[in-house]
Amino acid sequence: MSDTVTFSENAFAGLLHAGTGGTFMRLPRLAASASALSQAGVTAAFLGFPWDAMCISRTGTNYGPRAIREASDQFSFFNANHGIDLNDHYRFADVGDVPVVPGSAVTTMNRAEAIVSEVLSGGAMPVTVGGDHSITIACVRAFRKRYANPGLILVDSHFDTALDVGGEDLSHCCPITRAVDAGFDPRKIVIVGTNGWMNPKSELDYIREKGITLIPLEAILERGPVAVAREATAIAGAGTDSVYLTFDIDSIDGAYAPGTGVPAPGGMTSREAIALIREIGKVGLGGMDLVEVSPPYDHDGITSRLAVQLILEALTGNAGAVRRG
Repeated sequence: MSDTVTFSENAFAGLLHAGTGGTFMRLPRLAASASALSQAGVTAAFLGFPWDAMCISRTGTNYGPRAIREASDQFSFFNANHGIDLNDHYRFADVGDVPVVPGSAVTTMNRAEAIVSEVLSGGAMPVTVGGDHSITIACVRAFRKRYANPGLILVDSHFDTALDVGGEDLSHCCPITRAVDAGFDPRKIVIVGTNGWMNPKSELDYIREKGITLIPLEAILERGPVAVAREATAIAGAGTDSVYLTFDIDSIDGAYAPGTGVPAPGGMTSREAIALIREIGKVGLGGMDLVEVSPPYDHDGITSRLAVQLILEALTGNAGAVRRG
């Protein structure tokens, strides 16, 4: 089979759209295929999803994967404070970007779901970088097909439990609703860090009706991020065969993460977010994504750099866990 990429494929799904020739943490690039990942022994694969067509607020998150990869050049897999080298716990690779189709959410989501399924089938943990929060829909669909009884943790200023937005059910307001549709048990879903002024009553009604656990921002401020993370993982991890984490950068105060569509006033500090995600990782994650980094609104790349550290912190927590499934 020829490796030649036609101009049309490259122009509208590759570098010209939002991609980069670089990789996350300068990792080797591998094909997003189960056989290639398995043969290389990869256990964690980074996937870019440069997509923001489902965003109802400020756009620009399609450039998130590129900015986060560029920011990762300033980091190492070794943490001198904790004495941990993530290379001792994982074999990493970057599998490039989802070949998005501008204007076609259905086709793009189907492509992304197939790629995440390949990563999971190859024995690797998918670490997907968005993109707006609709990218999680493809990820959780693939995850649910891989795991019969998965748990789910969302860290976000928003509930993300809209049934649809103007009839569009692939909106970035709908990832938790679509996860339930895909077969996630709502009683094993936890939403953490929500801002009371940024969510409609109709979505709160859905949460209560389905039995989803809601841990608002105030709980983090009152009890601390580690205690909240332990509560969330106790629920999402109880009796499940794997846990998926989706982390929206807008859960962090806009002073620390301005580069996003809806900067959150009074959200978590960067230190609280770091402690929270590291502790969540200890549950034993089977997959994760980090979304809503919008470089056009970032100042000096501070949001992108924070995104890189959050990913590394989650992997650090996960490194000490017994992976299930």
